[in-house]
Amino acid sequence: MPLLEITQTRQISASIRLTDTVANQVDQYAAFIHASADDVVEQALAYVFSKDRDFQDFLRSPEARQAAPTLRVRKASVPEGVNASVTTPANGVKGASSVAGSKA
Repeated sequence: MPLLEITQTRQISASIRLTDTVANQVDQYAAFIHASADDVVEQALAYVFSKDRDFQDFLRSPEARQAAPTLRVRKASVPEGVNASVTTPANGVKGASSVAGSKA
């Protein structure tokens, strides 16, 4: 049985604006957990989205399907999935993944 399980994920590159204070804290948190700023932003947003019950209800509503996109997504210069992999050791603990879509 292999020690690593490789899962291909599609990632995008997008631009966001942060205050100086928040950007600094993202960098500090990344140093604290030995990860990239991209990983911090990706995981923090995923955590908030999963814990917010009102948001989960909203996602099931017709209003969510009509929401206009506002995120500034950059066009990909490489084929989808080329540099997007997440590794999971046999013990089930996920390692840091490269998240190109959430630059802080």
